[in-house]
Amino acid sequence: MTDVTTARRGRTTRAARPASAPRMSRAVWMRELGWRHLVGVVGVVYAGFPLVYVLSASLSDGGTLTGSNRLFADVSTANYEALGDTYFWTWMLNTLQVAIATSVGTVLMGAAAAYAFSRFRFRGRRAGLTSLLIIQMFPQMLAFVAIFLLLVGLGNVVPELGLNSKLGLICVYLGGALGVNTFLMYGFFNTVPKELDEAAKIDGATHSQIYWTIILRLVSPILAVVGLLSFISTFGEFIIARVLLQSESNWTLAVGLYGWVSSLLEANWGLFAAGAVLSAIPVLALFLFLQKYIVGGLTAGSVKG
Repeated sequence: MTDVTTARRGRTTRAARPASAPRMSRAVWMRELGWRHLVGVVGVVYAGFPLVYVLSASLSDGGTLTGSNRLFADVSTANYEALGDTYFWTWMLNTLQVAIATSVGTVLMGAAAAYAFSRFRFRGRRAGLTSLLIIQMFPQMLAFVAIFLLLVGLGNVVPELGLNSKLGLICVYLGGALGVNTFLMYGFFNTVPKELDEAAKIDGATHSQIYWTIILRLVSPILAVVGLLSFISTFGEFIIARVLLQSESNWTLAVGLYGWVSSLLEANWGLFAAGAVLSAIPVLALFLFLQKYIVGGLTAGSVKG
């Protein structure tokens, strides 16, 4: 009897084991998955080659970007060493100051506006949201003539906010801080249950306490995304910075690097490439630091509008 029971259990165990899935043939794998890997590899090569080329040019003594140059034919740090004799590090500091101040101001202003539109009901709320969206459709650079004249007149009264002023440039950037950023935050703020606000009010919390201690902690992903996008756009902005900043010591990186290659006869592309490589490090470092927030911050706000 024991042998029969054991045999039955053995048959049951063998029957319960799932049959191994048949191996996918090479033709089927290529048709279903292989072409995706191929497209991915082509995309990476297409996007990565310019970066490798600029890095190779920065390590070359020739100072040119001619297509006949072989990648990493000669490796030298002369271009990087020559940056110490220029205003490059001053431009880097100016750019970081402007970009950090603008990104922090954008986050604070956008979060306050999004909180008001999300939590309060007041006359003109819908019209205000629509107006922000419409105004944002027009690039800020279209108004650089008006901005120039405004800062000329403002500089006669408050020199710190006039032309050739980093503080004035920051104020101009903050003038376009609302718009799309407010809409991104508005959608994310709507995903935070209002019951949290009501529970905090019952405990005696004010609107400011709810905003600073509860809401901002829950919406930190979208704050990181908006801050990153603002930092990147400000870090590489050229037109407005070129119009407003006049002295070389106040230039940002975009303006300063352009000055090295603006003259066709005196362009130093090796120095320009070295500066471009180093200027990409702060953006890359910030992106890697905030990477865990990016996907959640961009997608969660679209769940509930």
